[in-house]
Amino acid sequence: MSDSKPKYFLVNADILPDVYARVIEAKKLLAAGDAANATQAAKMAQISRSAYYKYKDGVFEYNSEASKDMITLSMKLEDTKGVLSAITNELYMVGANVLSINQEIPQNGIANVTLTMYVAEITVEVSVLINKLKTVSGVKTIQIM
Repeated sequence: MSDSKPKYFLVNADILPDVYARVIEAKKLLAAGDAANATQAAKMAQISRSAYYKYKDGVFEYNSEASKDMITLSMKLEDTKGVLSAITNELYMVGANVLSINQEIPQNGIANVTLTMYVAEITVEVSVLINKLKTVSGVKTIQIM
């Protein structure tokens, strides 16, 4: 009986067929807007459209350095106009790159917010940033997940 859950391997790209690297290249072209559609991206990456579609959902680039430079914050914020905006402004000021924000519907005047950001280029230590965010009006709690 086979497990329906996908199984992943981390493999050195140098030993794989070239098509996998070209699929990654096509995906990057699409993401950057350098290719208008999958057909154009495949052509630019010098693979067939069918090869692109065959592998696009199963081939991903791994960057161990990037994953080290991401942090996720769990926050409880007052349901007051401008609180989340003030937080993102503080992040911008120190050079953080916000990757995702998930805000739940506020209950009892408090919203749970999860924010993931890239911190490789921030100009302060993460602990200093967290302490600065804690001083933003309307922030109840912040913790790194």
